[in-house]
Amino acid sequence: MPIAAVIPTPHAPVELREVPSPELEPNSALLDVELSEVCGTDVYLQQGRLRGVPYPLIPGHVSVGRLSKIKGELRDVEGRLFNEGDRVTFLDVHRTCNACWYCLVAKATTRCPHRKVYGITYGLDDGLCGGWAEQIYIKPGTHCIRVDAEPETFMAGGCALPTALHAVERAEVKLGDTVLVLGSGPVGLSTIIMALMGGALRVLCIGAPEHRLNAALGVGAAEVLNVETHDEEQRLEWVRAQTSGRGADVTIEATGSPVAVVQAMRFTREAGRVVIVGQYTDHGGLPAEAAFNPHLDLNQKHLDVRGCWGSDFSHFYRGVQIISDNARAEPWARMKLTRYDLVNANDALADVSSGRVLKALIDPQVY
Repeated sequence: MPIAAVIPTPHAPVELREVPSPELEPNSALLDVELSEVCGTDVYLQQGRLRGVPYPLIPGHVSVGRLSKIKGELRDVEGRLFNEGDRVTFLDVHRTCNACWYCLVAKATTRCPHRKVYGITYGLDDGLCGGWAEQIYIKPGTHCIRVDAEPETFMAGGCALPTALHAVERAEVKLGDTVLVLGSGPVGLSTIIMALMGGALRVLCIGAPEHRLNAALGVGAAEVLNVETHDEEQRLEWVRAQTSGRGADVTIEATGSPVAVVQAMRFTREAGRVVIVGQYTDHGGLPAEAAFNPHLDLNQKHLDVRGCWGSDFSHFYRGVQIISDNARAEPWARMKLTRYDLVNANDALADVSSGRVLKALIDPQVY
């Protein structure tokens, strides 16, 4: 039976378990996992900070591997058949209904109430539905995409790439804009790359720790500032000094810290645009320092503030195409990745939580 790393309950360490191989349904498949991601969402899962999680579960919502067994037919978005041995990834969001009000009227499939997510809202009772395992069950209706990049390069983007693509799309970055990215983790780094690709003239980054700021410079940030050594007033002065006193044309928050939302508004020029993409969990209420003045921070500045939740198939598909292009993928290919086997999944979670590593990957084929 395949081996999987399982979060049994919130706050409990990851355990290794044998999981029965599924009986394949028509038009389903088994994927031999090459690499799977460890991201902030997985830290939140282990800490019990997400709602509606069916513990125990196998984490790992973005993975890449080769199809080892197909029952029936699997086709890509262009109608081409997949074959056993093909390297693919798949959209972790499954069962989006395309029939509800959010899907059909609001055109916001990320808010579909019927959606399920591999490695997050599929539990162990659903079988091999997370990437921290030797195999994943590709359920009928799962959207697979061919991957023409090396697994390491693809996973350097991982879930951060489509998330960043969505954020930059929401920000409507214009040619020549100065974009400020708050956060230098995987989402922040991919946001820097995507903002430059989308036409930004300069991208600034405020984040930490130092090794992540160096990575931000490596992927194209013009200037960086360490949030740990500068208070909010110093950060504001720095942003204004970089932008002729006005503030950034666009600020994209990718930190996960509630106070950064208010700072994003304050660091943005009048009539600018702010996108909030880092707030993926409820931190138990905004702390006092996150309070903002609706008149001074928002309305008088005539700001356009937009939330950004996850990504849909269009972002995931375009992300795969971008990172499968050697020239476009070059910034991600330079990123430092750290691999862990299934036995060391707890170490991977701890290192991601502390920021000790830039990007952590689970390699379930190594023991």
